[in-house]
Amino acid sequence: MAGCLVHRFKKPLASWLASLLLTALSTPAGALEQAKGLLDLLNSVGVDAPTLQPRDFSLPVPAGRTKNWLGTRSHPQELAILVLAGHADSQRLGGSGTPGAAVGLRGAAPMDPAITDELYWNLLTAQKVVQIGNQRGLNLRFYDPGLRTIANSNDPRSNWSVGAAHSALGGYVLEIHYDAYSPHGSGPGIIPAVLYEFSRLDEALAEEFGSYPYNYRGMLGAPRRGISMLEIDRLEGALERNLRNPLSRDASLTAIAERVVRALQRGLANGTTGGAALKQ
Repeated sequence: MAGCLVHRFKKPLASWLASLLLTALSTPAGALEQAKGLLDLLNSVGVDAPTLQPRDFSLPVPAGRTKNWLGTRSHPQELAILVLAGHADSQRLGGSGTPGAAVGLRGAAPMDPAITDELYWNLLTAQKVVQIGNQRGLNLRFYDPGLRTIANSNDPRSNWSVGAAHSALGGYVLEIHYDAYSPHGSGPGIIPAVLYEFSRLDEALAEEFGSYPYNYRGMLGAPRRGISMLEIDRLEGALERNLRNPLSRDASLTAIAERVVRALQRGLANGTTGGAALKQ
């Protein structure tokens, strides 16, 4: 199926092993050993390399937030989608996420003193996306590294490592973020994965939330590894108030997740069914 994120395996065993690897990557414990061992075994049975190949980027460098990409790569409807919470493993490091306007500007107490407010909402939003998406028939899984500070981004338990492995096997990876409050943040939008061809899922998310150029801020680390980053919006104003208010929190998270899921459904609407698409 040309254009789809599908791996073509010579042997049935390889398809089973690849599926097992995606399942193994959904848990933090033993991710390194399981991932490395299974990938080595895939190589040993003579499996073809993934049909996806890193793309060459020759599009012009944009000014500001001009969209300079088009997502045309289609996917099977059974596509395995991995959802991550941005900054889940970078607390107390340089990129721990925004505290939000309530904490950063008005001195409110953080939602959880051990983590930034952005991560707090990233976690809840990602889990809500997976919950609603699976109820709607999508094939979603949430991964949480469990450790809140992983200094080495190449650690096999990190978001980047697990996401890159999932993407390399033919899955789609979406990392949820909330942007910094004004005047620091740029607002909502998808920053597409750049390792392979631009995806129709990213195009659908761009229609829903807006978009960033693929090489935003010099091309970020997650997109370089095949991970798309979705900025829900700046963590400020009515959005933040509704999230912080216990009476409106669940409804707010549900409304946000519904938008994400609808976009994913649109991105998969014309995909194929069956075949050798990897499933979790």
